[in-house]
Amino acid sequence: MEGETNGQRDPNSHLEHDICIHIFTVSSAMVGVCLTVIGLIRVVITLGRADTLADDLLAGDALLFLLSCLLSYWALRSRGLRRMHRLEKIADVIFIVAMIGMVIICAVITYTISIPPRPGAG
Repeated sequence: MEGETNGQRDPNSHLEHDICIHIFTVSSAMVGVCLTVIGLIRVVITLGRADTLADDLLAGDALLFLLSCLLSYWALRSRGLRRMHRLEKIADVIFIVAMIGMVIICAVITYTISIPPRPGAG
C-alpha cells in the first residue's frame, strides 16, 4: 500500500482511520435521530397542532447522513490510501452539509411549533 514501508503504516493514516470511524458511527446515529424526529413530527401534524415541511427536509437529511455513513464505511474497507483519503473527504463534506441542514431544520421546527395555531385548525 501507498504510505507503508516495511509493514509500518503512516501515523497520519491511523488518525484518518479514526476520523472515518467517527463519521461512520455518528452518521449512522444521526440517521436514527432523523427518522425518530420524522415520526414525532408526524404525530404533531396528525394531532393538528402544526403543519410543516420539516419532516420532508429531515428525510432528505437522513439520506445525506446515510450517504456519509456508506462512504466512510467504503473508505474504511478501501485498500488504497489515496482512495481512502478521497472517500473520507467526500464523506466529511457530506456529513458537514447534513449537520448544517439539521440545524436549519431545527430552526424550522422551532418556528413552526412556536407560532400560534390558525383559527379553525384542530
